[in-house]
Amino acid sequence: MSRDMSAEEALAAYGQFAKKKLRERSRATRRALPPAAVQARSGRIVELLQRLEPVRSARAVASFWPMEGRSEVDLRALDRWMGERGTARYYPFMDPKGSGFVTGFRRIERSDDLVDRGQKFAEPPRDAAVAQRGDIDVVIVPALVVTPDGHRLGYGRGFYDATLPDVAPPALTIVVAFSFQLVGELFVESHDVRCDLVVTDAELCDPRGVLVGPPDESPL
Repeated sequence: MSRDMSAEEALAAYGQFAKKKLRERSRATRRALPPAAVQARSGRIVELLQRLEPVRSARAVASFWPMEGRSEVDLRALDRWMGERGTARYYPFMDPKGSGFVTGFRRIERSDDLVDRGQKFAEPPRDAAVAQRGDIDVVIVPALVVTPDGHRLGYGRGFYDATLPDVAPPALTIVVAFSFQLVGELFVESHDVRCDLVVTDAELCDPRGVLVGPPDESPL
């Protein structure tokens, strides 16, 4: 026998519906971007990241490699820059285990180490060193949708919500997205992890004041 939903259940159902529609809209808008626009916008995001003191001073950074055909923010130029500076580079992994996955970040020595290992994104070798808490200073996080206060919406697999608490804090978390992916608010659930900074090709959002300096000093 069916029963009427409670107010909480109705709100949760509406929230899931809203998330689904936001994902669909963001994916469609990204797919419509010409490759040149993706590269131009990504270049501005990389420039902003390179000017952030927490990134410049980081001993180790976890990043992500753009997935083929999805018009994601392309951080490959940042990877090259970090390699030239001697910054330790970590990338996400998902190892199947039983009915689920073990997730985390593994260190790479060169970008050629990153290949699709069955999860649709480029992963490091399975014998590469796994980051422990304190090994990573900055984690750069992708998003389909993000709010100025640091809440994000990904592809729905829950990788970052499950994995970020393993390294942050002390790691600083930075969401990167294109400016049209920035929205005023999202339906937030208890397991959703809020990030520290948001960087788009048009703005920097610092909701927690982690970059605050003297009033006459820019955080960049």
